[in-house]
Amino acid sequence: MSAAPAGPLAGVLVADFGRVLAAPYATMLLADLGADVIKVERPVTGDDTRAWGPPHAHGEATYYLSVNRNKRSIDLDLGDPQDLRRATELVRRADVLFENFRPGTMDKYGLGHDRARELNPGLVYCSVTGFGAGAGAGLPGYDLLIQAVGGLMSVTGPAPGQPVKTGVALVDVLTGLHAAIGVLAALRHREATGEGQHVQVDLLSCLLSSMVNQAAGYTLAGQVPGILGDRHPSIAPYQVFPAKDRPLVVAVGNDRQFRALCQGLGAPGLADDPRFATNTERVAHVDQLAHQLGELLRTRTAADWFDRLTPLGVPCGPVNDLAQAFDLADRLGLSPRATVAAADGEPMDLVANPIGLSGTPSRYDRRPPRLGEHTEEIRAWLDS
Repeated sequence: MSAAPAGPLAGVLVADFGRVLAAPYATMLLADLGADVIKVERPVTGDDTRAWGPPHAHGEATYYLSVNRNKRSIDLDLGDPQDLRRATELVRRADVLFENFRPGTMDKYGLGHDRARELNPGLVYCSVTGFGAGAGAGLPGYDLLIQAVGGLMSVTGPAPGQPVKTGVALVDVLTGLHAAIGVLAALRHREATGEGQHVQVDLLSCLLSSMVNQAAGYTLAGQVPGILGDRHPSIAPYQVFPAKDRPLVVAVGNDRQFRALCQGLGAPGLADDPRFATNTERVAHVDQLAHQLGELLRTRTAADWFDRLTPLGVPCGPVNDLAQAFDLADRLGLSPRATVAAADGEPMDLVANPIGLSGTPSRYDRRPPRLGEHTEEIRAWLDS
């Protein structure tokens, strides 16, 4: 059998000084695409997320396992001269460096951007911070804090005055995606010019960018949005309704879909009601609309409505838990799991990289490493 094709980032060496979520998520994406990622961890404790359990699997916290596959781990004490020398040599040899310490931390060890650029002019140096390196440099960058001060919680919750966070550290994930994109752009620039550069992303800016229509409503029209529960500020009906057995989402995006919805509900006259004939009118009369649709949707189960409305082109579906969501992805042939071998030989199921590449697909060669698992081999390489 021929060998599997090398990933598109084969030959790219990443020195990963990141920890927790945003930076490790970005470096895992690069590792999936073929980059050689060396995860630098402090001795004894390693990445904070190694202790973030339960749940646990294969002797590790699943939080840590979720964002660290396809990497090698070396434990280095940057306060030790020998280990610091090795870390410096790693920076000298790397193509990309990731760090998400508070601004100034890497400078203390002589590994900040300016010094790294002297050591390695072609280095792409990515810094991930909470609030940037200026006036916000001293602020702690925790996802929940950013969700609060960055405005996400002001539009998320069951009702006005009841803000809630998202059920996952979404801002960290979005920041990791932006960081990966920035690094890829910088690598392309280096390919053309030979020059590295400093890629800087911060959680607050990434959240504001990711607020898209809500943020533009403020910057362009001065409108400060508030909590709408499960409704949309500009589209109706676009919310959760109680079906006979469990919640059902109806996400109608245009007048044609609304007419099809009314037909499927057995109430075609609703589409001709002047209050509901256009999207603008439906948004203006969303309470009346929700009441009438709710009365109709309570009469059948969510699965019944899905089977009845979907063939009519009406976007709808039940509110699934994660087990049901993975089952749906399996049934749709999306292959949401990636299996790698664990330390004990038992297969480890992780979430697959969602990027599909026809010629150079994502690889799943390495399970998330044990703390310092590759220290000896990497030290030997750095000392050579």
